[in-house]
Amino acid sequence: MGRKNEALIQQEALNRRIQAGQIQREDVTRRLAELAFGKPNDCVRLALEAGIDLEALDLSLLGEIKRSDKGLVEIKLIDRLRALEMLSQAAAGGGSEAESFLNALQSSGEATP
Repeated sequence: MGRKNEALIQQEALNRRIQAGQIQREDVTRRLAELAFGKPNDCVRLALEAGIDLEALDLSLLGEIKRSDKGLVEIKLIDRLRALEMLSQAAAGGGSEAESFLNALQSSGEATP
């Protein structure tokens, strides 16, 4: 439970930096690593268990979930290979899509009063 509390505190701190327009390269790199290497356990729990508290789940890897009228459940996760590519580019420090993403986030924060 300590890990979840620590993750929640880090997420709240990141949200404050995003709102203040102070997101850093380390924030983007950390988030890409979480997406690339995270575990989809909570996504599976959402699909299989009834009456789950959604606030307690980490659904950051969830791209889409479908449940058919016949009971078939389909879970689509985010593209981990894409996250790994962006993480690799960010680690190399090149002018990559991750760099463009970071610049866009920073400039959107600056434009906000």
